[in-house]
Amino acid sequence: MHHLRFRQVHLDFHTSPDIAGIGRAFDRALWQKRLKEAHVNSITCFSVCHHGWSYTPTKVGKMHPNLDFDLLRAQYDACKEIDVNVPIYVSGGFNYLESMRHPEWNEVSWDGHGPNLLRAGFIKLCFNTPYLDHLCALIEETVTAFPDCDGIFIDIISQGQCCCPACVAGMKAQNLDPRVEADRIKFSQQVLRRYYERTTAAARKLRKDMPVFHNSGHVTVGNTGILEFFSHLELESLPTGGWGYDHYPMSAAYSRKLGMDFLGMTGKFHTTWGEFGGYKHPNALRYECAAMIANGSKCSIGDQLHPDGMLDESTYKLIGAAYREVEEKEPWCDNVKSLANVAVLAAAAISRKREEPGDVGAARLLLEGHIPFDVVDCGMDFSAYKYLILPDEVRIDAALEVKLRAFLAGGGKLILSGSSGLRADEDVFAFDLPVTGGELSEFSPDYVKAAPEFAPAFVERPFVMYLPSRRIRVTGGTSLGQVYDPYFNRNYLHFCSHQHAPNRPEPSGYDAGVMTSNILYFAHPVFSIYRGFGMVALQEFVLNALRRFIGSDLLVETDLPTTGRVTLMRQEEFDRDILHLLYANTVNRGGGGLTLLNEPHNNGYAIEVIEELTPIGPVRVAVRSDRPVTRVTLVPQGKAVEFRTVDGKVEFELPNLVCHQMVELSHSQR
Repeated sequence: MHHLRFRQVHLDFHTSPDIAGIGRAFDRALWQKRLKEAHVNSITCFSVCHHGWSYTPTKVGKMHPNLDFDLLRAQYDACKEIDVNVPIYVSGGFNYLESMRHPEWNEVSWDGHGPNLLRAGFIKLCFNTPYLDHLCALIEETVTAFPDCDGIFIDIISQGQCCCPACVAGMKAQNLDPRVEADRIKFSQQVLRRYYERTTAAARKLRKDMPVFHNSGHVTVGNTGILEFFSHLELESLPTGGWGYDHYPMSAAYSRKLGMDFLGMTGKFHTTWGEFGGYKHPNALRYECAAMIANGSKCSIGDQLHPDGMLDESTYKLIGAAYREVEEKEPWCDNVKSLANVAVLAAAAISRKREEPGDVGAARLLLEGHIPFDVVDCGMDFSAYKYLILPDEVRIDAALEVKLRAFLAGGGKLILSGSSGLRADEDVFAFDLPVTGGELSEFSPDYVKAAPEFAPAFVERPFVMYLPSRRIRVTGGTSLGQVYDPYFNRNYLHFCSHQHAPNRPEPSGYDAGVMTSNILYFAHPVFSIYRGFGMVALQEFVLNALRRFIGSDLLVETDLPTTGRVTLMRQEEFDRDILHLLYANTVNRGGGGLTLLNEPHNNGYAIEVIEELTPIGPVRVAVRSDRPVTRVTLVPQGKAVEFRTVDGKVEFELPNLVCHQMVELSHSQR
């Protein structure tokens, strides 16, 4: 496995030809000084940018017209002198220079529209044209000039349902119909596979061990067939760039199951990539990097180099504030594995969509409930887990049913919701649930009056459920509560007030779900509802049911606020477990949807910001351990913590918590 360094910078350098004096302020000593002060030990530098310009002499492409020296070589040599790694960046899907020189290389949409040239921006190129030859030549030229570089990062990797002349001809040659979406998708996947094969071979022309990463901004759950072309993973997740702070933990929960070293990639920007003069608060970077190492990954912070080539002093002070702490914590964060006994079988692994709302809602509820979890796909081994969540839309085909029945037979337990658990081709449950029915309700929304043991602490009345339920009647086990129907669905014939009609006074006769010894089922798609609406009453209802179902198998119990985060990792080589506790108060700011220079600014989304790191405490914690614990220590401080072990749970209290605290639970007698 390719082993990554912990403290990386991804240094964007997409630079217009209309700017003069490229690299004129580059200073070797100052470059080295800023990297050292920021505790950076790897920085990705540019060979070819989105504009199509090269920053090192080239015979394949064109050097930036306003650059008069080998900037990449100067950066590279300066880094190597101080033991800083240098992966090299090559823009893949964007190359504006070649888009203009060869418009026949551009992707063309299925409905016949070419690239939109009216809006300032880059144009996606098609990998089924001679552009792929050009790109491979650029990569080969780069690795020939820098054979000892620390990897090749190729960006903007996707292939749309392109209907350029080359793609149309290619589809027809295979008897595929460009008018049929399934055929367009099939052909695009073939093109993308060929891209991976050729570019990876180009990067490894001289060194079979050359690290390679192909960036598409996301690691799609279940898309493991391409991983043979990757040496490692880089999870792009800028919280202020529209991803939010809960995106990365879910992405990491899947990636750490793939057997590859990986890093998280945030940015120093207040918004997202390419923002000159945008600085997030250093406390935000401290929290973001702590969240990365708490989830088993290494760190990368995105920056954009000014055209003059000088590293920005303020930026590297921000980065240093975070990386100084990461460096101290590294010994407890390398070569770790998750101890989660709960996994989410992602619906996206079946739909092959980039994201499914039920997956996101499940992850958020688990994060807020401080229940450590991993994310798995259908091809992974389920036996490492005691509990498996199938969120909302995971219907059961024959192959999955075999795996899940084996999981149940081995003592595993299922958590189902909505359509999950129903057979793929009919509204019939694949497992032995003590219920009748299963058809979709005609009412939306409806209401739930939770059974007392699951009810939110502050709600006695039926609370609204924004998506329709499956109509079930419980015949055994424990009912989660009663469904109340509205008087009617809102439409032009009848409506009440400003939203939906109120609930009827009597229950409908249908149940909100059922709990048995090995299956917990919610009749509503509760995870998608939570993803869409974030209702606290629903959060309490679901978490109350989860905690009761999991019972004594809960790995961690704590009185952290719901905005706190918990992970539990194991370092086998040191015979110790590491509990990570994180807390920061995020607030939404902005979101005005301003228009600047006739361009939409920031897409109108609110920006999730961290500014203050408010101390909280005392924080009480209980950790279930499968091995005797001999010592509990705050690390890296080295401060011993008093603890007691009761019924297999290690109980202790932290007087306070600021941002991130690691707690070492040692099993060693040493």
